[in-house]
Amino acid sequence: MPPPASGAVPPPAPGAASAHDAAGRAQTPQPAPLAPGARFFPSLAAVYRAQLSRARVARIPLLFVATFQSVGIMILMRGVVDGGSEARAVVAGSSVLVVAFVALNLLAQYFGQLRAGGGLDHYATLPVPPASVVLGAAAAYASFTLPGTLVTAVFGCLLFGLPMSGLWILAAVVPLAGAALAGLGAALGLLAPRQELATLAGQLGMSAALLLGVLPPERMPDMIVWARDLLPSTYGVEAFARTFAPRPDWAAVALDLGVCGAVGVLSLAVATWAYRRAAVR
Repeated sequence: MPPPASGAVPPPAPGAASAHDAAGRAQTPQPAPLAPGARFFPSLAAVYRAQLSRARVARIPLLFVATFQSVGIMILMRGVVDGGSEARAVVAGSSVLVVAFVALNLLAQYFGQLRAGGGLDHYATLPVPPASVVLGAAAAYASFTLPGTLVTAVFGCLLFGLPMSGLWILAAVVPLAGAALAGLGAALGLLAPRQELATLAGQLGMSAALLLGVLPPERMPDMIVWARDLLPSTYGVEAFARTFAPRPDWAAVALDLGVCGAVGVLSLAVATWAYRRAAVR
């Protein structure tokens, strides 16, 4: 083999190129692996605790306003309702109205304000499932309703002379009706294009819960009764009102609670979809 010409660069030795490439790849920084996404239930607990501590300052005013409003309505209705099924409807509707005031009205205002102020951007950067944000906020707001609902129910039973033996059903009525109304309130706040419209939608929803839930259905026209059946809280009101009967129909109570729970799952699913839609815009 002839020797290389003068000044020519000799070819690299076998294996030198591969060693050089390996050394270059070793010096190139590799991207760090991403952390696994947060699980649903730990994320839900974290959002719930954060929202609960945030709303704790306003807990007493919220409970006072919601309870005082429902008690005042029962006192006004006492002048036109003596007893029977109408009194049961008034007490049950006024008790669930406390849930509607907090879970529907205030939650619609909160999510409307959160969307208008850019607060959704903060949650969008967190590695938490969207459903945990909606459920955590809804559960935190609904947690404040149980004491006010219980006080309203006890006062209504004393005012209208109804038995208190069925008040334990509130342990099921409040979370189920709260889930249905909280999902509806969150969806209204997230879908409203402006914060003012979210506040208006929450107020109209609470007014519907007041008029369709507190007034006895026997005195309503058929068209209003059909509209009442579309309101999520109606089934919680019916389940609670049935427990005041001398012999409650527990199968009907369970059916009403089941419908209320199904509506709650559906409304929270819609609120989760609305959160995803609002967070990416």
